[in-house]
Amino acid sequence: HSPGTGNGVRVQAGPVFYLVLFAFYFANYAVVAFFNSTLIACAIERFGGGNPTLGSGLSAAASRLPQIIGWALVAATVGMILQMIAERSKLVGSIVVRLIGAAWSIATYFVVPVLVVERVGPIEAVKRSASIMGKTWGEALVGNAGISVIAFFAMLLALVPLGAGIALSAGLNAGPAPLIAGAALTVLFMMVVGVISATLKTILVAALYEY
Repeated sequence: HSPGTGNGVRVQAGPVFYLVLFAFYFANYAVVAFFNSTLIACAIERFGGGNPTLGSGLSAAASRLPQIIGWALVAATVGMILQMIAERSKLVGSIVVRLIGAAWSIATYFVVPVLVVERVGPIEAVKRSASIMGKTWGEALVGNAGISVIAFFAMLLALVPLGAGIALSAGLNAGPAPLIAGAALTVLFMMVVGVISATLKTILVAALYEY
């Protein structure tokens, strides 16, 4: 919705807004789940002694497309409900959304490997995921924390080119070229660290599910 107009009249979000938002949620969850399924399928194949390829991973994810679409619909619906709660009451809604969102994220932590391996529907996948999380929450917490700490320090190192660029541009009067180059390298390194971190966390999910 819009925050308001000049005369203080609040503009409420309409059906079109929520329809577009739902479509965005659905597309986002479907794409993320599809490629996470690709990676998890490759990881599980490798854990079993196989030699996965990008093609085998994509093929495995494509064969689970009905389950992935079903999961995307459920996840998008939950996202829409949380968004509507937040819209109705800013302060209380925000707190409720954060609590429910955190619980939902924990409960659905293993949904994708369950979809890939067990080929169940989205509701059953959520139930199985919550059950597995109850047995592996300690390992999941430690593993994610470890990856996050390493990624944090890697992000700090990624700032070095930016700092060097600033120093060269300011201290040596070299113009903006060193600053631009340093900033570009920092952004590139941060993107690489982000991708590697997300990949490791997805592989961790597959390993905890498998073992």
